[in-house]
Amino acid sequence: MGSASDASALTDDWQRLLVDWSQKIGVSLLILFVFWVLAAMARKVVRKAGATAGIDTSVINLLARSAHVVLLVIGLVTTLGTLGIDVSGIVASIGLTGFAVSFALKDSISNLLSGMLILIYRPFKVGASIKVKTFEGQVTAIDLRYTKLERDGEKILVPNSLLFTNPISIQSGSANEN
Repeated sequence: MGSASDASALTDDWQRLLVDWSQKIGVSLLILFVFWVLAAMARKVVRKAGATAGIDTSVINLLARSAHVVLLVIGLVTTLGTLGIDVSGIVASIGLTGFAVSFALKDSISNLLSGMLILIYRPFKVGASIKVKTFEGQVTAIDLRYTKLERDGEKILVPNSLLFTNPISIQSGSANEN
């Protein structure tokens, strides 16, 4: 008779375990779905707000993708935590990786952020003649990383961080002068 009660206890344990895990999986899938919807909504809101504010499309797309990815990562970490997985190591790894990458790419990030600010605040426009440090010419394009100048047929790529951290002389009477 002992083996019948052992089998019954084992069946009860399995049933409880199955119910517990099915609830965790259901809640986790719901959380993941909610964050997926929030990420999609955030991407649309950022794009719409950026377009309304007249921000350059490359800046809008970068911000929209960043918001989307951040919300998906938060949703994934929350989902893993709901499943009972210890996420402290994952969160620490994400933080350390972010720190290491940002330190390694500090110049690129500086140019990127400077480019975003130049595209948002528009201290000069394409067609303007500008001078910064030893670089002088007509602006032919403004990108997230650098601004293209042209002078006497020579094309010059000026890092945006240089434009953002140094005085810029905008030639009076140049096209699209602000």
